[in-house]
Amino acid sequence: MSYRPKDAHERILHRLKIARGHLDKVITMIENDSYCIDVLHQMNAVESGLKETGNVLLENHLKGCVADAISKGKTEETISEVMEIFRRNKS
Repeated sequence: MSYRPKDAHERILHRLKIARGHLDKVITMIENDSYCIDVLHQMNAVESGLKETGNVLLENHLKGCVADAISKGKTEETISEVMEIFRRNKS
């Protein structure tokens, strides 16, 4: 089950496309033997963009899928699923 209102779906896609553009820039910079610090700045932009996109996706998941699952009595399973994401991100 997925819950993504159209505007959130578009925001997520837009953010991913921006991150892809930054990643394409990183690849080009490496191919052109650009200055390492400049490449690192561009890589930070990729990471930040993906992290923020993940936050938008998580927010929508919490508002939709999680709220729906909890209302159906699947509280423990749902919380465990979300917590697993945080555990994986920590390592």
